[in-house]
Amino acid sequence: MRKSRLVLAPAVLLSAAALVLSGCAAEEATTSTETSAATSTDSGDAAAETFDVYALLPQGTDQAYGTTYLPEMEAVAAELGVNLTITNSQYDADKQASECEIAVAAKPDGIILWPAVGDAVRPCLEAAAAAGIPVTVTNSDLFDADKALSAGFSGPDTYGQGVASAEIMCEIVGGAEISIIQLNGSIGNSTAIDRDNGFTDTVAANCPNVTILDEQNTDWTKATAQQVASEMITAQGLENIDGIYAADDSIAAGAIAALEARGVDAADYFITGIGNTFMGNPLVAEGKLDGTVFQSSSWDGGNAVRLIHSVLTGAVSGDRELLLMPSVKVTADNATDPSVAPEW
Repeated sequence: MRKSRLVLAPAVLLSAAALVLSGCAAEEATTSTETSAATSTDSGDAAAETFDVYALLPQGTDQAYGTTYLPEMEAVAAELGVNLTITNSQYDADKQASECEIAVAAKPDGIILWPAVGDAVRPCLEAAAAAGIPVTVTNSDLFDADKALSAGFSGPDTYGQGVASAEIMCEIVGGAEISIIQLNGSIGNSTAIDRDNGFTDTVAANCPNVTILDEQNTDWTKATAQQVASEMITAQGLENIDGIYAADDSIAAGAIAALEARGVDAADYFITGIGNTFMGNPLVAEGKLDGTVFQSSSWDGGNAVRLIHSVLTGAVSGDRELLLMPSVKVTADNATDPSVAPEW
């Protein structure tokens, strides 16, 4: 079955979009903990004490996400009296491990860690723990076995993003029996795993009339996604495919290109993604991508500092703290709203 145009309720979406705009402020950040709610510290308290913190990142302004993540991180650090030393491992696990050794040897008050490779960071976490240096994690959370070695996580609710993308899919499909293919992120990546599980769990629970014919991994790039999607279309048969779930807007763009290379109109298919990026947002406005999920890189950078500051000031203590970004749905109804303007 090909798509007949259905739209989500704009009032619901615009209300959610407004939450993200306010969520960029510390006071409005969506917070949760595994046993208690997070507490933010205001700038008035920040002036009383300063802290030295290493931010071990896998990217900087060399990538689109970092161009808005880093300025907000630095602005909030200046506001709260956090002296940052920022590294960029360029997603090289060995390089990040060396940077961690330097950070631990410097004995800072805390470390912010954005894992370059999820299954390679445990030695860094163990070294910091042995030195008594608290670590908070940003953007991509740790694997379950490593979480006890960190004081908390701030960033996207990656499972929730998969849920939100699935909810868009279920709503636009309605009760129709359709078949889709699923393109995930890179194999072994915690964000890819969470988004995959969030999507498939929600489809199974909310719209079992949507059959996932096959799912394959990508490396998050448009070029690879186009190749993988093309191979999946060949294997499954174009006539048997009614839609696509893509774990990222770049992947969605590649999948759409694969469809268009077959001479079909992507707007005739049910397609959802995640990110609301500069690549994905125009596709939503054009009707080629039915929906995506807004991820604010500035929220991510700013709240990475807010979380470590809360830990260092004792504003939060005890169990592992979670500071989660709202997962706001973006469709053609609100794609041009300023509150969900793409940032990367």
